[in-house]
Amino acid sequence: MARTPRRTLTHHDVEEQVKERLAALTTEQKVRLLTGADFWALHAEPDAGLRVMVVSDGPSGVRGARWDEREPSLNLPSATALGATWDPEIAYRYGVAMAHEARRKGVDVVLGPTINLHRSPLAGRHFEAYSEDPLLTADIAEAFVRGLQDHGVGACPKHYVANDFETDRFTASVELSDRALRELYLAPFERTVVDGGAWTIMSAYNAVRGVTMTENTLLAEPLKGEWGFDGVVISDWTAVRTLASAAAAQDLVMPGPDGPWGAALVAAVEAGEIPVEVLDDKVRRLLRLAARVGALDDVTPAAPLLPSGGPTDAADIALAREAEVRAIVLVRNDGVLPLAPPREPGTPVRIAVLGQSAQRPRTQGGGSATVVPQATVSPLAGLRAALPGATITHAIGALVQDGVLPFDLDTVRHPDTGEQGVRIRFIDAAGTVVLEEARRATDLMWLGDAPTGVVAFELVTDWTPTETGPIELGFEVLGRTVLELDGVTVLDATAGHDDVELGAALMAPPSSTVRLDVEAGRTHRLRFDHRMVAIPSMPDGSSMPGVLGFTAGWRPVAESAEALIAEAAAVAAAADVAVVVVGTNEKVESEGFDRTSLDLPGHQDALVRAVVAANPRTVVVVNSGSPVVMPWHDDVAALLITWFGGQEYGHALADVLTGAAEPGGRLPTTWPARAQDVPVLDTTPVDGTVRYDEGIHIGYRAWQRAGATPAYPFGSGTGYTTWSYDAVRVDAGAQDHGSTGPLTVRVDLTNTGARTGRQVVQVYLTRPLSDVERPVRWLAGSAVVAADAGSSVTAEVTLRRRAFEHWDEPAGGWVTEPGVFGVVVGRHADSTELTTEVRRG
Repeated sequence: MARTPRRTLTHHDVEEQVKERLAALTTEQKVRLLTGADFWALHAEPDAGLRVMVVSDGPSGVRGARWDEREPSLNLPSATALGATWDPEIAYRYGVAMAHEARRKGVDVVLGPTINLHRSPLAGRHFEAYSEDPLLTADIAEAFVRGLQDHGVGACPKHYVANDFETDRFTASVELSDRALRELYLAPFERTVVDGGAWTIMSAYNAVRGVTMTENTLLAEPLKGEWGFDGVVISDWTAVRTLASAAAAQDLVMPGPDGPWGAALVAAVEAGEIPVEVLDDKVRRLLRLAARVGALDDVTPAAPLLPSGGPTDAADIALAREAEVRAIVLVRNDGVLPLAPPREPGTPVRIAVLGQSAQRPRTQGGGSATVVPQATVSPLAGLRAALPGATITHAIGALVQDGVLPFDLDTVRHPDTGEQGVRIRFIDAAGTVVLEEARRATDLMWLGDAPTGVVAFELVTDWTPTETGPIELGFEVLGRTVLELDGVTVLDATAGHDDVELGAALMAPPSSTVRLDVEAGRTHRLRFDHRMVAIPSMPDGSSMPGVLGFTAGWRPVAESAEALIAEAAAVAAAADVAVVVVGTNEKVESEGFDRTSLDLPGHQDALVRAVVAANPRTVVVVNSGSPVVMPWHDDVAALLITWFGGQEYGHALADVLTGAAEPGGRLPTTWPARAQDVPVLDTTPVDGTVRYDEGIHIGYRAWQRAGATPAYPFGSGTGYTTWSYDAVRVDAGAQDHGSTGPLTVRVDLTNTGARTGRQVVQVYLTRPLSDVERPVRWLAGSAVVAADAGSSVTAEVTLRRRAFEHWDEPAGGWVTEPGVFGVVVGRHADSTELTTEVRRG
């Protein structure tokens, strides 16, 4: 096919190019394009001028085609953190940083954002989604998508739709009303498609009303029909199970190269069982995506292409810090924050920093969202950097980590070269080394890129402990592994599993350890000999080739909980202020399984109580991606909810604790005082079905409907200054009879405190005398404002037309109930600062 010089084409020109290239392909070539080439890549097709396109996991960073510490990624704060900013401007810049990372790693499409809702705090991937509210989710998601795609990288909002749980996600079916589906679960997807212009969408594992999502008519309507989605529907990995999905609106099967379409789809098209027009529509969408990301030769996409290669941009690292500062939610403060200078000049301030998470925090959630950062900053390191003159003492206090910790790089050496790291080998049945690598980490993962046909995996390193005393050495992996210490077998263990899901079986395997006594500075040769085992990771329980997760490492010997807590309390008593960092672990929040409890793991609650008793000036920092129960929350001097804060977590937290920056976040989801108070909690299918019987009442809507009081309502948070809400007014034309368009609510505020601050202005609607079932109130818009001390500012909050509409199930459409709506301005969902009314219809 003749080629013209590469040029930027109009939309019409692109469509003509797509049409021309589609016509040049045979049925076999077309079908081949619709299943991935491997785990992350799509097929090239020279006859269409199409190069390989690469997709990558990463709602909070871009991992690239390999899970490899030698190719590190920017680790941005988790999605719940981004949701907590309530700030589309930050979300847009977050998307831009993701585009930079994607192009740097040769990635064309980022598999995110995750825009399922926080229906239940027990959901395992709660940390990976933005909010319990569909509007806040949509506001953040649209900005994220625009930031990414304005810079030439495709976004893939996921998981379409109602994949708000992990338990039995491959097979469970969701039963829900049309109204709940439209007003809650489809709403964020609609915004990312209609307003954000998403180039791809990921179909989910689960079924809706008995039909698996890769075969569900919801892919056709409303997605491709009513909303006009012209992009590619990509399957979640292994979600396409039958040829029936090819007759539906599913476009691309991942991963490849094998799948249920292939030759079966060619035969179905040639037999007329699936119209060729259906096949052509799928390929047309794929070629359109290629044009948009620059994967068609002679076609320059409208969005500028960023350069590839090189290190992470310093500005993007700075954004990771800024975004976390904006995400940190201060829910309680008796004046202890920001940390004050010492009372007497020349006397260093004494700070006790307590908790295992202070030293080894979680900066991201587990599962496919994981990236490998160059380095991370802990709260302990961040505070020491911010306060070099302070006396800062650390004690573990309570163990959080449930499995083994990977070895620190400076304690392990390659057995042959003596350089930092380890030697790994994959070995076949004949004893031949199929692959040998020098690696600089001991927590390793291969997703589709491990050698096939091998029977053994070996990791060898020379390890030098830094402390004398007892320690537990071990590993995390499925199957049998033998650990040798200086040539002597010290552990021979086989780990099985009861869960066939990839996330649970591969990314959070059980650990096996042995207790040993070691001497600081004495080097030992460690050899881990693992027998390869097929990991059930497909919906039918079969195995996916090229997959292995292996962690070699250690964990501290579990002293008595009482001794650890007593040590921490003593350190706290000797300090001017105590900072306790509590949090979850990888066995609590991850892909592949839901949580079974909202309690903090281990003895962290007892730790907080003991520290508060020893020092009333106790600040608690919660390092979790989703709500936890905090029975001591009214007893501490200050309480910060900080999420999984990304690689700059420690610096951002220090900025907030010291007052260098104000905590800017507001809760994107309700935090309960007790698990039994949560109105919508269960995520477990019954007879294969999860029933969303609560309808449109989830999150704060459910709390208000039940008349229950949480620990901290949706939207809660404060800063280091104070605000008065002075006046509210609505556009004059908005009160006209029959008005149905968007309107602007203007709220006047004054910063009545002593320092510059930021405030999130939240506007809710009410309709107490409605003929339609409604929430007590629902979020209709929000805006972030800033003002200097003593200054006033006006927040302009746009209320979209949809805020006043409800889905009329009999009519099958959106309807505005005529009459008066109450407008409530609040600091959070249960707050009323100002009110007014507006007439619609």
